[in-house]
Amino acid sequence: MIMLTKRYSEMTEYELKTEIAALKEKARKAEQLGIVNEFAVLERKITMAKSYLLNPKDYKADEVYEIEGAPGESFKINYMNGIFAWGYRLSTPNHEEALPISMLMKKVTQ
Repeated sequence: MIMLTKRYSEMTEYELKTEIAALKEKARKAEQLGIVNEFAVLERKITMAKSYLLNPKDYKADEVYEIEGAPGESFKINYMNGIFAWGYRLSTPNHEEALPISMLMKKVTQ
């Protein structure tokens, strides 16, 4: 049986929220069973799906955000590409990376 799935970018808000809930349940089960790799993959899928519930226009170049899951780490945006913020962690300014916008929390005042 071939399973056709929609891309997150094609899903409605309701579909995304339903998908996130299903992924969270799978992640909970994987964690309980000690399946570390599967848990990590599901957590990344949840992060991506959550990004599609946010508006990339709310994130601007030169703004600094805290990074969810990385206490004390701040991220400065150079530019946006879809749901990804490209920039660098203030602790490693010479290393550009892309983070899904759902990983960016409240702005840090400079």
